[in-house]
Order: sequence, then structure tokens, then C-alpha cells
Amino acid sequence: MKLVLTGVTGAAGIQIFRQAVLDAAITKITVLSRRALPSWMDIPQNDKTEVIILKDFLDYPSDLPVRLAEHDACVWALGKSSVGLSDEEYTRITYDYTMHFDKTGEPFRFVFISGEGADPSGKSNLKFARIKGMTEKALFDLPPSSNIKASVMRPAYFFPSKDHPSDRDNIRSSTARAMDCFMTPIMKTILPSMYTPIEDLGFFAVEAAKGRWSDEKLFSNSKMRELIKASRTLENQQ
Repeated sequence: MKLVLTGVTGAAGIQIFRQAVLDAAITKITVLSRRALPSWMDIPQNDKTEVIILKDFLDYPSDLPVRLAEHDACVWALGKSSVGLSDEEYTRITYDYTMHFDKTGEPFRFVFISGEGADPSGKSNLKFARIKGMTEKALFDLPPSSNIKASVMRPAYFFPSKDHPSDRDNIRSSTARAMDCFMTPIMKTILPSMYTPIEDLGFFAVEAAKGRWSDEKLFSNSKMRELIKASRTLENQQ
């Protein structure tokens, strides 16, 4: 299986990238990135990854759609916090970049990393919820002629893994790292429905891209955790 990834230098994207590298069913990974991948990234050595530098996600080289058509799926983890961004800036990064994804050819799975609280109705006063929700709706409204089958993941609170210190040091600020020391334990024990283990996020995204749970298209955080638990229970019984 051939997979396209975006946002691999972010907290979600890097874990998805790592999971895809370790998955034997993934034979080819094409990363779309605005710059060369940094040396701090703790990704297993592999010979199946190609990085395509795409300086403008609204201006694809003429040959790129055909190259993307050789793939089976994409996990779109490209994104940025809405804090400090205008509506226009956040819309460009979240909605415009996503909806400009361009490929031709055979049916294609597209997994969009959204977030718990996204509001497709557009009524929310929260910029994040409104624009993420607008993007979800646009993906689900794509016509059959697009050959894109979209699914949406809505993770809740997550943080880079302690097993990969370089992720935490380079993706999150020192303040965020200090806050996570008490945020994660609280979320895990008191509000588990609002917590997403980063390893689970990576696993679920890659499995969804491979076509697992293909009869569903919207995965809330609680739904993802339910399906992961069922999957692991089944594996333990085999």
C-alpha cells in the first residue's frame, strides 16, 4: 500500500509517520512538506519514504497530481493552533490547503485529522471548531466524481510521547511540557473521553488509511478508543 502524509513535523503527524514506517503493509510513503525534514526527527531508518518539498500547498507542480494518483490513501495531519491567527490565516491553513489536495485516478481514502469539538454546522463562536467543522463538511460533500472517500478523526487532548524526547523538545514549548506533567494524568484518570494517547492516534490513523472501519466516516475520540480497545481484545484472543 502507498500512503501520502502531511504535517509530519507536528505532534500527531510525526507519530502517524512513525507508525506508517513500522507497518509492513505500507510499502511506500510520500511526505508532502514545505521544507526538508529536520534532523531531530526520531524516525526509524527506512527506504520507503520520499519527501516532496511543496513550498505552497495552494500551488502544486503540474506533475504532482499524477504522482499522487499512484497512492492508495492520504492522512492529512497538516495544521496549526488557531491561537494568534486571524480567521483568514487559519482558514487558509486548515480549509484551503486541505481542499486543494489534488490527485487524479482511482478511488482514494483521505483521512483528515480534525479535533474533538469541531462544528460542521458553522454556528460555533470558536474559530477552531467552526473552521475545522467547515473542512469536515466540505470533505464529506465531495462528489463521487472526486474519487475521494473521506473520513475524519477527532482526537482530544494529546501530547508527544515520552518515549521520543526529541518530539517533546522540538514540537512543544517548555511551558507546554511543564503543563503536560499534570494535564495528562488528570485527563487519563478523570476525563478519559477527552484524552487521546498519541500512540493510539498514530495506530488509528494508519489503520483507517488502510481501509479498516471503512463503513464509518466520522470518528469521535470516544469512538476511536472504543474501536482500538475492541481491536486489541480481538488480537489478544487470537
